[in-house]
Amino acid sequence: MAADFSQINTLDPNTLSGLKRLTKENSPEAVKEAAKQFEALFLQQVMKSMREATPKGGMFDSEESRMYQSMLDQQMAMQLSTRGGGIGLARVIERQMSAGKEPVTLPDGPVSLDTSIRRSFDAALPPPAAGAAKSAVAAPAAGAASDIPANMPNMPAGAGPRAFVERVWPQAVEASRATGIPARFLVAQAALETGWGKHELKNADGSPSYNLFNIKAGKSWSGDTVSTSTTEYRNGVSAKESARFRAYGSYAESFRDYARLIGNNPRYAGVVGQTDATAFARGLQSAGYATDPLYADKLARIINGNTLRTALAASATRNA
Repeated sequence: MAADFSQINTLDPNTLSGLKRLTKENSPEAVKEAAKQFEALFLQQVMKSMREATPKGGMFDSEESRMYQSMLDQQMAMQLSTRGGGIGLARVIERQMSAGKEPVTLPDGPVSLDTSIRRSFDAALPPPAAGAAKSAVAAPAAGAASDIPANMPNMPAGAGPRAFVERVWPQAVEASRATGIPARFLVAQAALETGWGKHELKNADGSPSYNLFNIKAGKSWSGDTVSTSTTEYRNGVSAKESARFRAYGSYAESFRDYARLIGNNPRYAGVVGQTDATAFARGLQSAGYATDPLYADKLARIINGNTLRTALAASATRNA
C-alpha cells in the first residue's frame, strides 16, 4: 500500500521509514518522493538565505524564536515541494533518476544541506556524451574531504566567481587538510584579498604573482617579491603605503605558504582548525592578519553569502 509522502513531517525521522523501504525495491514511487525531498532541501536553502538577509531585532527576536522559525521553514519547504507540482525541480530530477534505472538509496543518517543540494543538481544534469571525459575539478560540499588533484593548470584571472572557485578549489582543499579550516573559508579569503581574482598582484612584467592572500614579504622571505601600493589602517585612519609582497610560481605554492603561515605562527593558534565562519574571520583580524577594521565582517559576509554559495553549486553542476 503506497505511503502518503505529502504528509511527511520533516522533524520526525520515523515518517521516512516508508520511503526508505520503497527505495530498497527500486520503486518508482520512491524515485518520485526522493526527488521531492531534494526539491524541499533546495527550497529550504532559499528560505534560509532569505532569513539571513532579513534584518533582525525586535522584542520577539531571540535564539529560541529563530530555532522555531527554522523548524517551521523546514516543514514549509516540504509542503511547497509536494503541493501544486512544486517548482518543477523534482520532475527534472525524477526523469534523470528514472532514466538511469539505478536504485535510489536514502542514507540512514543525516545528510548536510549543502551535500543534498549538490546531489540534486547532479541528478538534474543530462548524461554525458559517449566518450566524454569528466573534469577532475568539482567543488564538493563545504569542508568535505576531496580526492581532487592539486595540479590543475593556472587560468586567467578576472573571469568571475565561478571560474575563480574552479581555479583555486583543489589547492584550497589541500590547504584545508593541512590547517583543518574548511576549504570554502580559504576560497572566501582569497576572494576577499583579490576581488575574486580580478585584482591579483602582478609582477613588473605583468605576469601573475599567484599571491592570493596578499602575504607581505618580510625580512625572513628569500623568494621573489612584487612591490605595490597598499591601503593600511593606523588608529582607524587609512593611508597609502608601498609594500613588498611574496611572489610564487603557482596557486598551489600560495596556498601551501598560507597554510605554513597560519599553522606555524603561534598568534594564529585560534584560527587553525576553526570551522565557524565568524570565529574564523574574527580570529584572523584579532591576530593582526589585516589592519582593515572591517576585515572580519567582510570575510564573514563572503563566507556566508550567496555569491560563494552559487559559485560552488555552479562549479559542482558543470563538473559533475
